[in-house]
Amino acid sequence: MKPIRKCLNDKKGIDTILAALLMVVIVVVASVMVYAWSTGLLGTLLVHPTTGQESLNYVTNSGAFASGTSMTAYINNLGTANTTLVTYYVKDANGNSYQYNYNTGAGPTIAPNTSASITFTIGSSCGTCTLTGSAYTFTSGYSYTVLMITSRNNQFTFSVTR
Repeated sequence: MKPIRKCLNDKKGIDTILAALLMVVIVVVASVMVYAWSTGLLGTLLVHPTTGQESLNYVTNSGAFASGTSMTAYINNLGTANTTLVTYYVKDANGNSYQYNYNTGAGPTIAPNTSASITFTIGSSCGTCTLTGSAYTFTSGYSYTVLMITSRNNQFTFSVTR
């Protein structure tokens, strides 16, 4: 019986077990914190400043064709940030397209909650356009798709019929 009493009175064994248990708890908590930080969980709890949004909208039936190679359309910016166009594509129903790249920062800029008149040229009216497919002109009764790309790399599309 004496050895059992000696084991019960030995406090060193209990201290070792508690120390090991405490170390396991510390490692688990540290691992959870590192995992949360690495997955961005903590980053979602921080306040992020809001940036302006772009939202371009074609004013229906505003496409005015000056010729077979030029069309002017009114574009609304319904967003909260200035929008600058950098590229546009004009595509016909057969998949042929003209692409025009504005010089850096030289494209039309539309302020929030305003409209702007933008001219889209193709063919001979557009000296630096890139043609993909066969050449074409705006023909009465046909539909064309215009894709606009902004400086924030957002894309906006509308269709117009001559």
